[in-house]
Parts: sequence; C-alpha cells; structure tokens
Amino acid sequence: MSDRQILQAMSGLMAGMFVSILAGTVVANALPRIIADLGASQSSYTWVVTAELLAMTATVPLWGKLADLYNQKLLLQISLGLFVVGSLLAGFSHDVSLLIFSRVAQGIGAGGLTALAQVVMAAVIPPRRLGKYAGMFGAVFAVGTVAGPLIGGVLVDTSWLGWRWCFFIGVPFALLAIVLLQRTLKLPTVRREAKIDYLGAFLIVAGVSALLIWVSLAGNSFDWASWQTAALTGGGLLLLVAAVFVESRVPEPIIPLGIFRNRTVTLTTVASLFVGLAMFGGTVFLSQYFQISLGKSPTVAGLMSLPMIMGLLVSSTVAGQLISRTGRWKAYLVAGGVLMTAGLGLLSTIGADTHFGLLSLYMAVMGVGVGMLMQNLVLAAQNDVAATELGAATSVLSFFRSLGGTIGTSVLGAILASRVATEMSKGLQEAGIPAGGGAAGHGAVPDMTKLPAPIREIVEHAYGTATGELFLVATPFAFLAVLAVLFVKEKPLKTTSGMERLAEESGAAGRAEDDAAAPLSAGTPAAPAEKA
Repeated sequence: MSDRQILQAMSGLMAGMFVSILAGTVVANALPRIIADLGASQSSYTWVVTAELLAMTATVPLWGKLADLYNQKLLLQISLGLFVVGSLLAGFSHDVSLLIFSRVAQGIGAGGLTALAQVVMAAVIPPRRLGKYAGMFGAVFAVGTVAGPLIGGVLVDTSWLGWRWCFFIGVPFALLAIVLLQRTLKLPTVRREAKIDYLGAFLIVAGVSALLIWVSLAGNSFDWASWQTAALTGGGLLLLVAAVFVESRVPEPIIPLGIFRNRTVTLTTVASLFVGLAMFGGTVFLSQYFQISLGKSPTVAGLMSLPMIMGLLVSSTVAGQLISRTGRWKAYLVAGGVLMTAGLGLLSTIGADTHFGLLSLYMAVMGVGVGMLMQNLVLAAQNDVAATELGAATSVLSFFRSLGGTIGTSVLGAILASRVATEMSKGLQEAGIPAGGGAAGHGAVPDMTKLPAPIREIVEHAYGTATGELFLVATPFAFLAVLAVLFVKEKPLKTTSGMERLAEESGAAGRAEDDAAAPLSAGTPAAPAEKA
C-alpha cells in the first residue's frame, strides 16, 4: 500500500480512536454538574467513572482474540455501533442507573476500539513503516486525552448546550468512522473454524472486574481493611487462577499463555502496566488541581493542559518518523521512560503557589516522555510475535495499560482524599477554625465559590500539597517502566505487514505438512483400504 492508501485506511481508525479516548475524558469536568442534576449520590459519582473503565479494561482481551478469528473491519464497526448506542442512552438519561448502564455499553465499545485499531494497523502496515503512523495515533491519543476535559468544560459552561452534549459530541465522530472504515479499509476475510473459549472469557472478565471494583471503591465505600476487601480480592484472585487453568488447556484461549514466553512481550507488558499506573494515575487529577488549588474555571483548566498535549503530540510524531527512517526504536523507549520519570518527579514539587510557566515546563517534559514511550511499546511487541498472535499480543498490552490506569486512578484517588483531609484538618487547626466550619465534608469535592476566603486558602493549599505528593508516589512506577524497557532486546523491524506475514506463515505450515507426508507417498505404500 502507498502512503496515501494507508492514510485513507487510517482515517477511519483515527476517528474511532479519538471517539474512544473522548468517551473517557470528556465527562471529567462535567461530572459534578451531572450528578447534581440527576440528584445522585457520591457513590454514583464513582460508578459513572468506574463503569466505563471496568467494561473497557475487562473486554479488551476478548476483542483482541476475536480479531484473530473474524473480520476485523466488521468488529471495529460493531464496537463503534455499541459506542453510539451507549452515548445516546447516556445523553438522554434522566436517571443515574440508566447513565451507569449506558457507560457500560460505551466501555465495551471503547474496549473494542482500543484493541482493534492497533491490530488493524499491524495487519496492513509493516513494522518498518509503522513507526510514523503509530506516532500519528499517539498524537490522536494525546489530543483526545487532554482535550477531552477542555471540551467538556466548554460544553458545561455553555448554557444552551449543557452536560448532555458531553455524550452526544462523540456520536458524529463514531458515525463518520463507520462510514470511513467501510469506504477505505480493505481487509480480507479469513474464514476458519474457531472455538471461542466462553468459560475463559467469563472467568477473565469476572476476575478482573472483581479486582477493579475493589480498587475503585476501597477507601471510599468501605475501608481498605474490611470483609468487602477480603471477599473481592479473594474472589477475584480465585477466578483468575481458574482462568489460567482453563486458558492453559483449551485449543483457542482468549489470552494464549505461550506469548508470555516471548521476552519482548513480557517486558513490554510489564512496562505498559507501569506506564498506565504512572501516567493515568498522575494526570487524571491535574484538572481538579487546576480548578480547586489554582481557582480556574473548567474551560481554563482544560487550556492549561495544552503544554502536555503539545509535548506528547510532537514527540510521538517525530519519534515515529525517525523510527521509520532509521529502523531503530529502543533508544526512544528508554529516553521516553527517563523523561516521563523526570516529568513526574518535577511535578511532585508543585503546590498552590506554583507559577504556570514552571508547571507548563514540567507537564511538557512528561508529555514528551509519554509520547516517545507508549505507542512504541506496542510496535516492539507486534514486531516480535507471529502474525496469528498479533491480536492477542496487542490486546494484552492495551489491557495491562488500562488496568494500570484504573488501579492508579483508584489508589492515588484514595491517597489524595486522605492527604487532603489531613492537610485541611491541620490548616483549620492552625487558623483556629472549628473542623467542618464551612469546609466540604469528608470525601466531597468543595465548591470553591461558596467558601469564605480564609477557608478557601486552606483548601487550595491542601489540594496543592496533596496533588504534588500524588506525583511523588507515581514516580517510582515510571522508573520501573524504564527498568523493564532497558531489558528489551532491540530486533530489526520487519518489512512485511501482518497480512503478508500471515500468508507466509500459512504457506510455510502447508509446505511443512506436505514435506511430512512426502516420505509416505514416495516410500512404503499406504495400507490398502478396507472393503466396505
């Protein structure tokens, strides 16, 4: 395929990926207004976020397996269709239960887009040329991740639009992606007999969901040390052990355990988990820091994230171009990991009085590191597996990155709540103000416009200090990602696409069968057939 043909085919994929990212980020600044309008509780607030993350993370491996068995273009269009249905339900919701259900549908669709977009890229583009296109996807990821809160803030602040448009805005992009995929993406339909491991799929989804529910609700709905923690963690681990047992014995496992014998896949998977923990866990709270600690509006808070967007966008694009030109990729992984770690370390020094120029520099450093690291981890893994395992390997990396992000968000959120409570109690005591005197209750996000000036200063300081400590906690996880990529062995990038490699592997398998049968046909005659 020429560059023009590839770009045409990628247009639908990039629109779909943008929709997937937007689904998770656009509601960040709108949630307080949504929950207030629907008359819902703080636990409902948590579930609106958690439901989409749970559904996306838990279904990524299943989508990846389906991509190895069925027509990938059709699967992409189905996942986009699910996203459209979920978005419309969410936008028209007048009850928080329907909103949570719609977020599950959105999450399942987003899981398909997360896994399948990169699988299809690997199918049509050789790894040697994939770098620059992976860089473009990194740029789309950057724009969707950080522009989502900005778009959401503008929609909420615009009286004639409102929060419902946070869900409606993704629908035109999803429909456009379905049309573009139909017109531009040409993939052969490989028909073969396949057995879906339904039991394995159920055990994986149930086990992961139990653990994600635990990290999402522990410290908020119940204590970390409680019977609920024991039940969810024990049950989740037992389900996952059962899943490993099943997966090791079925002919068509959802996650082929054999791919973890591949050193590159194992190390890039570990690195993806830590990237998710460090990046998502750290940056998800920046918008809250801008609004509460620095006193900015939702729209301005979104604009303040632009240095991180630009760093990620430029570095992913430039690194992708250089990788395609030179064929060398490991140096970019290592440099990206080091810069991400340095950026998080610098962000750990922020507080309520940090100058925006300094803050912009810190965010840009982290954005540059993430841009060089995230997409190229997938490239390294795809380059080192058989074509028949492209879907499984890609979905495993996406799964562990999402898992790390979900765990990081939940655990760091609990740490943030605890540190804010401690700092506020300390500040109120030093100022001689009775505890709870006009401040937000425990676990609630304060409305800064309704707080008296002395208490507002205490809250701003508390959130500034606590957010800086979050980045300090996230920094060691980024360093572990650096250690993982240091041990990845750099291998030359293949010059054939996934479809071409699949044809070669199928041809080699066929020739091997012919060679095995040759001695029988050329040597000893076969036994005569029995008479009926």
